This record gives sequence, C-alpha cells and structure tokens, in this order.
Amino acid sequence: MSTVGLVRLVLDGMRRNMRQYGMLFALGLIVALFAVWTEGDLLLPRNVSNLVLQNSYILVLAVGMMLVIISGHIDLSVGSLTAFVGAVAAVLMVENSLPWPLAVLLCLLLGAAAGALQGFFIAYVGIPSFIVTLAGMLLFRGLTEIFLKGQTLGPFPRGLQNIANGFLPEVGPETNYHNLTLLLGLGFIAVVVLQEIRDRRRQREFALEVLPTPAFVLKLVALAAAVLVATLLLASYKGAPVVLLILGVLVAGFGYVMRNAIIGRHIYAIGGNLPAAKLSGVKDRKVTFLVFLNMGMLAALAGLVFAARFNAASPKAGVNFELEAIAASFIGGASMSGGVGTVLGAIIGGLVLGVLNNGMNLVGIGTDWQQVIKGAVLLAAVGFDVWNKRRVGS
Repeated sequence: MSTVGLVRLVLDGMRRNMRQYGMLFALGLIVALFAVWTEGDLLLPRNVSNLVLQNSYILVLAVGMMLVIISGHIDLSVGSLTAFVGAVAAVLMVENSLPWPLAVLLCLLLGAAAGALQGFFIAYVGIPSFIVTLAGMLLFRGLTEIFLKGQTLGPFPRGLQNIANGFLPEVGPETNYHNLTLLLGLGFIAVVVLQEIRDRRRQREFALEVLPTPAFVLKLVALAAAVLVATLLLASYKGAPVVLLILGVLVAGFGYVMRNAIIGRHIYAIGGNLPAAKLSGVKDRKVTFLVFLNMGMLAALAGLVFAARFNAASPKAGVNFELEAIAASFIGGASMSGGVGTVLGAIIGGLVLGVLNNGMNLVGIGTDWQQVIKGAVLLAAVGFDVWNKRRVGS
C-alpha cells in the first residue's frame, strides 16, 4: 500500500473514532508545542518526573470522578474531602504519633465512609448529587478548619513522604538508566499491545467495525513509541516515582472493571439510559452508592498523597481540586449526559491540564492567562463532545 493510501486509512479511522483519539492527538500536539516553545525544557527527565509528581493527586481524583460522571452524577466535595483527610492524617500521625500505615488505613476508611454517606443520600434518599456534594464541600471544608484549628500541621513520617515523593529503588548492574523502570516500561508496552489485540479480536467477534490492519499496526507502533519515550525519560533521571506505580494499578484495575466486570457495565447503563437500565434489572441505587463510596476512598488517597508531597496539612489544601478533576474527565472524553468515558481518558485529560500548567509556567505565562487558557480548553472539549454527538446522530 502506498504512503498516501496508508495516511488516508489512518485519517479515515481517526474520523470514525474521533472521540477516542481526539484528546490523545491533542495531548501530543500540546507536548510538541511546549517542547519547542520551552526549547526542550518540558521534556527534560527531571521535569517529566516533576510533572508526574505535581499532578498525581489530580489524576487519582480524575479516575474516581470519571466513574461518577459516567454514572450521570457529579461530585463537588472531593477537594474539601481531600483537605479533610489530610487534616485527619496530620492529627493522627503528627499530634498522636500513630504509625503511618495504620493511619493511612484509617484515613482510607474515613474517605470511604464519607463517600458512602453522600452516596446514601443520593441513591436512597433521592437528593440530587449536585446538592448533596455541594453540602459535603462546605461540611468537609469546615471540619478541616476545626481539626487544624486554622493552622498548618506537619511534618509527616518519612515512610508516607516516600509514597508521594519517592522513586522506585535501583536494581541490577550499573547502567545509564534506571533498570527497574526500563523493565516496567517494556512490560507495560507488552500489556498495551496484547490488550489492543484482544480488544480488536473481540470487536470482530461481535461484527463491530475495526481499524484497517495497516492503520491498526501504525496505532500500536505509535503507542509503543510514546510509552518507550516516557520510560526512557523517567529512567534517565531517578526512575519511576512510587506514585506512578499507584496510578498504574488504579488505571489497570478500574480500566478492567469498566471494560469487563458487571458493575462496570451497570455504571455505563445507568448513566446512558436509567429507565432502560432499571427495566433490565440493574440495581441503580446500589451502583450509585458504590460509585460515591469509591470516589470518597480515592479522594482520601489523593488527600494523603497531597499532604505527604507537601509534608504538611493545610486548611487551604484541595481548593479547586474538584474543578480540576471534573475538567480532566470532560477533556478526557466524558459526556455531560453520562454513559460515556474511559478511565484512560481521565488520565489523558489530567495530563492535558498538567502539561498546560507546567508548560505555561516554564514559558512565564501569568496565572491570570493560565486560567483563561484552561477555561478555553475545557469549553473546546465539551463543545467537541456536543459537535461529535450531532455529527454521529445526523
């Protein structure tokens, strides 16, 4: 096949799968733009590691928020809950010298309980999620002030700090790269390729449209190359951050649940068409309750990561985190009407925001214009979703 024919096939495939590949393509363009604009500083190994560390807690929140939005709801409380859990962690570990592993477990249970409480009012009492989580936002912010008495509290134990700021240990012989990171990167490439092949085979079994073989091979090469470049950049500094491994587990676990588990299909069902889901026997109240319980636990994890990264709990922590997580979800392909979105899309959306923040800081763009640009990106992403729906429906 000629080069022109191959390009035409790729473009045709992207046109048919615009929702899936649009933001991934946009992320690549943004990275390339700032790489040139910053004269390569954006892609320095140290900066790539910092990019992961700086956005880790938002990415954790984005994973949970994507599930909430897919189910047709919203959660405005996660920023305040993040701050509250950080405050409780500081009181437990700093003031009461509780061992940090036990404190972490208690904080995760606290987050799950907070999410379950909100989920109960939403699912079983019938109060709209916007109202319940708005009340939760005020409640948890007030409790944060009460627990910290308006002051910053720290430092945290070294073990907890290493989760948010540490890197994987070096193993093997002396090389110019971090060996364990290289192995993990190669393993991740193998998993991605096998998953793509498996998904393609499954689509064919159900007589669904798939990319032409040349375009599919090109897609695999592009994905493998992107992962390899990121792996080499991380391996040439200190290796993969510990929090990146946590994110990888979250993405793999929740991605599998949303693709293959019954609960994942039910989340899509109640968000896509609630009356039809009820008629099909989906226990929508139970599913909604579990979605918010999960969101609370992930908010607690994000709170621990954030507090450990800055080595202190602050009453002002978590401000606007809910907006960042919601924006990451919509930029990553979620739909306002629910029923659409992927866990990987949430990560891509979060990385779009993270690269924008990092790149604009490197080139010296002020915070005022940064807000303008991020708002424009969010508006463009939602506008693209609306346009794509109309295009498919016409």
